[in-house]
Amino acid sequence: MPGRPSLAGRSLLLVLRPISGMGGGGSALKVCADHRGGINWLSLSPDGQRLLTGSEDGTARLWSTADGQCCALLQGHESYVTFCQLEDEAAFTCSADCTIRKWDVLTGQCLQVFRGHTSIVNRILVTNNQLFSSSYDRTARAWNVDKGQVSQEFRGHRNCVLTLAYSAPWDLPGAPCMEEALAGGLLVTGSTDGTAKVWQVASGCCHQTLRGHTGAVLCLVLDTPSHTAFTGSTDATIRAWDILSGEQLRVFREHQGSVICLELVNRHVYSGSADRTVKCWLADTGESVRTFAAHGHSVSALKYHAGTWASALLHLPYDIPVRRANRSRRGLPKLTLPCQPMPHAPQLPGQGRGLSGREAQWRHVFTVFTGSGDARARAFDAQSGALRRVFRGHAFIINCIQPEPLGSPALSLPPRPPGTFPGSPAPRPGAPDAPRSPAFPAERNGRFEKPLSHRLLFWQIVRL
Repeated sequence: MPGRPSLAGRSLLLVLRPISGMGGGGSALKVCADHRGGINWLSLSPDGQRLLTGSEDGTARLWSTADGQCCALLQGHESYVTFCQLEDEAAFTCSADCTIRKWDVLTGQCLQVFRGHTSIVNRILVTNNQLFSSSYDRTARAWNVDKGQVSQEFRGHRNCVLTLAYSAPWDLPGAPCMEEALAGGLLVTGSTDGTAKVWQVASGCCHQTLRGHTGAVLCLVLDTPSHTAFTGSTDATIRAWDILSGEQLRVFREHQGSVICLELVNRHVYSGSADRTVKCWLADTGESVRTFAAHGHSVSALKYHAGTWASALLHLPYDIPVRRANRSRRGLPKLTLPCQPMPHAPQLPGQGRGLSGREAQWRHVFTVFTGSGDARARAFDAQSGALRRVFRGHAFIINCIQPEPLGSPALSLPPRPPGTFPGSPAPRPGAPDAPRSPAFPAERNGRFEKPLSHRLLFWQIVRL
């Protein structure tokens, strides 16, 4: 790409299968080396069949998760791609060139360019035929997906807008006095100015300003049924807010470092921190119920995964040789099959000649996947906190991890290096000074002091 430096290493996409046993590593199944720069983000299609990656080389690529082949090269951005989102029929990317692009997933052609931001576009969110974006120009914007035009601009933050979440109007209470204000839903944004703001999408007005953090708001998740937002900050706290009234509901205080990532599952909040731990909290009380420790550096990525597994117990006749130690008390030899993930519990088919009976035991398996600055991804038992497996293969920090649907790979990648590449464009005049890495700007010098790799890894998680 013109004006970009030549990078020594290529980005790699590897598919790995874990070695059996607790805490084991993984062996590579597939390696792809098409990107010419670091991979900044990834997004899976809703059906899990395709993967979208955005890179330092200014391109995005579509991959098949079945065979790891590159399906399409998306070219057009004039600077590095910061974030991407993959839908069924279209792909969306945003960039340091201040634009957002919509792409055809079949042809790779650019369908629409969204122009209006005056500095690096940090995040995008596509929902209900609307596109929301956050930027270092201190604004968030709403766009019409079909027309590519700004439908609303949200101004009020005093510094970079990092993270955002949306609550649709049908998820909000239908009080007559609020009906008009909430007609377009609510957008929640977090900023390095230490606040989160709630915006009325229909009018563009600031509905509430959530004040209480003493550091940058790095992450947020939204619980739409209870219209509650949870924000994580460099002040080492998580705070719960009522987005309708702006009231601070509770503060989660046990972390000893910046809260970098959040996940909300089944009334539990999972938080990853610079203190090298993940904590599980009761969302309704703020009580810390579990700590996942074992990381050698900051926890920069976090994902919860639920699965249903079957363990089949087959009773076989004596004419099939089986070790004597496997005989049951009733004299029937037994063969226990390895656990395999299933989306439901069908009747197991008969296996082997003369099958005398079979049993199936179904159990739910809940896993917390983490990525860390120690260049390792980990899988923990979400209920006990026990470490199940350590995935090795990255050279440096991991900032994104994504389990696919049941029985599919887990995906992870490192973030963009925090230093500015020679020849990369500076923020537009009048925009606040923007760090090179938008993921966690306030901590870039203290937490990302090591160089970062350019590899995207796939891990098969079928038998953790």
